[in-house]
Amino acid sequence: MAVVEDDDRLRASFISRLERSRGFHCVGAYANAEQALAQLPEAAPAVVLMDINLPGKSGIDCVRELKGVMPGTQFLMLTVYEDVELIFRSLQAGATGYLLKRSVPEELLGAIRDLNAGGAPMTSLIARKVVESFAKPVKPRNDETASLSPREREIVEALAEGSQYKEIADRLGIGISTVRTHLQRIYEKLRVNNRTEAVVKFLGK
Repeated sequence: MAVVEDDDRLRASFISRLERSRGFHCVGAYANAEQALAQLPEAAPAVVLMDINLPGKSGIDCVRELKGVMPGTQFLMLTVYEDVELIFRSLQAGATGYLLKRSVPEELLGAIRDLNAGGAPMTSLIARKVVESFAKPVKPRNDETASLSPREREIVEALAEGSQYKEIADRLGIGISTVRTHLQRIYEKLRVNNRTEAVVKFLGK
C-alpha cells in the first residue's frame, strides 16, 4: 500500500489505519504528485490511495502517468467531491475505484480488499451518479456526432483521454480561447451542457 495525500494529518490518519489493520502495510507516503512519480515505481505497491486535489500536478494526471510504468498497480481515488466529471476523468486516467474521504475506515479497508479481488469499489452514492449519467437518453451516434468537424472530433477525443484545455491547446497548436470556442460549438451540435456529457455521447454510451 501507498498513500498520496497533501494534508499531513489526513495522510497520517490513512497510514495509521492501514498499519493497525491485519494484512495491510504502507510502503510509502507522499505529499504531492511529483514525489509520487519519482518514488512510487520503485516502491511498487499493489494499491495506491490517491488524492485527486493535489497541489501542482493533480492526482488524476499522476495516475495517468504512473499507469504507464505501473500497469499492475490499482489506484483508489479519495476525494471530498461527488462530481461525475471527476469520476469519469479518474477512471479514464486508469483509476480502479473512487471513494469519498469521509468514508468510514471499514469502507476504506473493504474497498482495498475489493480492489485486490478484482473489483472496482465506489460508494453507493457515486455509483448511482455514474449509473444516472449513463442512463440519460441520447440520440443515435450518427445523428449528431457526424456533424462534428475533424478538429472538433480531435478535441472530443482529447477530452475522452482526460486532457485539460491547456494540454489540448498545446497538442493542437491553438490557443485556449480557440479550444473553448470549439467546445461551445461541440456542445451545441451534440446538445449537451458539459464535457462529460459530450464525451459520453461521442463514445456512444
